[in-house]
Amino acid sequence: MEAIKNLCEEYKKYNHIPSELYESFDIKRGLRNQDGTGVLAGLTHICNVHGYVLNEGEKEPVDGQLIYRGININDIVSNCIAEKRFGFEEVVYLLIFGNLPTQKQLEQFTQLMSESRELPPNFFEDMVLKAPSNNVMNKLARSVLALYSYDEDAEDASLEQEMRKSLQLIARLPNIMVKAHQVKVSHYDGKSMVLHPLVPGQSMAENILSLLRLDREFTPEEARLLDICLMLHAEHGGGNNSTFTCRVLTSSGTDTYSAYAGAIGSLKGFRHGGANINTSRMLSFMKEGIHNWEDEDEVAGFLKKILLKQAGDGTGLIYGMGHAVYTKSDPRALILRENAMKLAQGTEYEAEFKLLSLVEKLTPQVFMEVKGDCKSVCANVDLYSGLVYRMLKIPEDLFTPLFACSRMAGWSAHRIEEMYNNNRIIRPAYKAIARKRPYVPISKR
Repeated sequence: MEAIKNLCEEYKKYNHIPSELYESFDIKRGLRNQDGTGVLAGLTHICNVHGYVLNEGEKEPVDGQLIYRGININDIVSNCIAEKRFGFEEVVYLLIFGNLPTQKQLEQFTQLMSESRELPPNFFEDMVLKAPSNNVMNKLARSVLALYSYDEDAEDASLEQEMRKSLQLIARLPNIMVKAHQVKVSHYDGKSMVLHPLVPGQSMAENILSLLRLDREFTPEEARLLDICLMLHAEHGGGNNSTFTCRVLTSSGTDTYSAYAGAIGSLKGFRHGGANINTSRMLSFMKEGIHNWEDEDEVAGFLKKILLKQAGDGTGLIYGMGHAVYTKSDPRALILRENAMKLAQGTEYEAEFKLLSLVEKLTPQVFMEVKGDCKSVCANVDLYSGLVYRMLKIPEDLFTPLFACSRMAGWSAHRIEEMYNNNRIIRPAYKAIARKRPYVPISKR
């Protein structure tokens, strides 16, 4: 390692880019404009994430809206709740095909998805069991990439084959996720590995809980809450990091499995899908550091310590608060909070939900006091999703993989749209700032 440290010091000598150069060349760092809005890179039918309006060039906070194919997510979720039915499969159909399915179309599609969950022969033994991973996200990416070798038509980019591969991956990913988790707990944690057979006809949410729980038992309320989570995480516009990754890779002409494996790698990052784990860990710090969880002054004081890097994980971040687009509210957080609280009432989790509600209430004021910034800060979906998953007895190491299982729907819709509308490789420019200099022979260096 000493040699590596020396090489790192050598790297630091010649590779620093002064921050002022980004401003002088008007560089869109992170593909963001100076006002924080995203640089427009394309057009899409699939999703609109609306979180503010521009009033004479300045952001004006508004209630957030998440719109799938022109339909507000609130209307989709509320209808499924009212009718006590599962909605994720309907959302997948809507995102990919562009229209709500009829009853018959939905039944046929749900059956197709159920029939597509089986993995290829020997895939589990060769690709999951024989190569355990301590991180399920990495195992998902590797497994998706490995499915290329089990597909005779892996390079066929026709619409029919792309549709088949995408729908199969949406159906198979939860199966791979649970199996990878079971291998992980057996190999690394010394626990028993329990593998259940698939139950035909189950919804995606029922399938996940059935495969994951040792006794296979779950309530209808638990399955419907997980179904809501799946619907909320299925898509979030073409500009989010993992979806943009998928579109960038797709634009190069690479195969289906490579594009989706890259998207999974992006989602793993703590600045993206991995944020839900950090929120859950932050809650643990708060539970230990706050004596009275209902005392607003004490909670606010602890939040100040987090911002000042005196508490929490030392990053100065209050996880679950703030969003790149949403300003006044994140509709996913509002839906999740409302429906999760119903299931939490009267349980050990009720007090934790109330504590998170105080985090949502107090953070904007605390942020203004500590940072002196009065910008609008709202809760995002990660504030509540981690606790919801714990309430559903989902292990922490599956929080982000579960996100990936849901987001496969959005990735699929965007990959197919990119393939059949754009047909141009995505290639942004970088400003070269190195000065020209002559080559020096090695004897004179």
